[in-house]
Amino acid sequence: MARRAFVAGAGISGLSAALALARQGFEVEVFERAPALEAFGAGLQLSPNATRALARLGALDAVRALALAPRAIRVLSARDGAELARLPLDDAERRWGAPYLVIRRADLQAALAEAAARLPNLALRLATEVADATVEGAGVAVELKRGGTAARETGDLLVGADGLSSRVRERIGFGAADAPRFSGLVAFRAVVEARRAPRAAANEVTLRLGAGAHFVCYPLRGGAIVNLVAVVEAARRGGADDGPWDGVADRSVLDRATAGWSRDARALIAAAADWRAWPLRLRPPLARFAFGPIALVGDAAHPMTPFLAQGAAQAIEDADALARRLAETTDVARALAAYSRDRVARAARVQRDALVQGRVYHLSGPFAFARDLALAALGPEGLLERLDWLYAA
Repeated sequence: MARRAFVAGAGISGLSAALALARQGFEVEVFERAPALEAFGAGLQLSPNATRALARLGALDAVRALALAPRAIRVLSARDGAELARLPLDDAERRWGAPYLVIRRADLQAALAEAAARLPNLALRLATEVADATVEGAGVAVELKRGGTAARETGDLLVGADGLSSRVRERIGFGAADAPRFSGLVAFRAVVEARRAPRAAANEVTLRLGAGAHFVCYPLRGGAIVNLVAVVEAARRGGADDGPWDGVADRSVLDRATAGWSRDARALIAAAADWRAWPLRLRPPLARFAFGPIALVGDAAHPMTPFLAQGAAQAIEDADALARRLAETTDVARALAAYSRDRVARAARVQRDALVQGRVYHLSGPFAFARDLALAALGPEGLLERLDWLYAA
């Protein structure tokens, strides 16, 4: 009899985990509380550690067909547009063994969903929420809500891929000290047609560093559109925390934070009429991601700020690690414990390093001047070497 696995959440982490489990022979059911797969957000970066894992999950070809491979990452001064550093990416596959891609989040989610739909042992259940989970013997029981009805199912394991405010993480037993907290940062996102953003680089990721804020832009969908992301230090959440995770932006906050920036930067920001915003929230690092037959992945396990562009990448790494450990033994709890040991230290390091990187991005005055000198001294090769631990894993 085939082993049965449940996945809570059908975002990037949930679909990646479902593919991993299905490839190990489990009968997989993914429960998504939304009535349809609605991909929030705009673009995201898939560094080589992510694309290598996608290849092992059998999804890279489909993802690559919808993605773009940027030639470089350029770092500019937000104030005057001067180039501070350039990281060439055209040799990514030789250096790190996998490509560096940028893709619209909706396209990545669609590619993963299509890969999942081709597997006969994987089913997606929309409008269904995992309301509770308990360990029963060597397996797990889940309480499901579908509209006004409730159901109970039992299986061999449960993967919590239900995001920052994970119900599965809550049900494992973490208390109030584990609740998400506001980081002091608000992210603004927009997508514009390329013809409306003439100052955007045609095939590069451009990062502008300013005092208390930074701005990233890169092309998507073959260069037809441009993804814009600005992260701003804010004293309050601005109300977005009380509504959708990507609520309507208070444009005045963004305009004030970037008022002294270069003409090109301000023109790009002005090109987007519809900015969305959400507060960046954090949870404390966990000492383990597995609890008997229950495992956490993605933001449910290790939410992180976006300054290393690793949120999706680390979720995909989680799925790959799950697959490898479940291939080694039929003892689910033992495999999940090994998965946890594999992932906890690395994910925690990425969480910490992302926070540090954000502080470096937002330096001002003499500290920013010292940062810029350090970037110049490292040069392209030195900067690439500092990413080897992350991208070559």
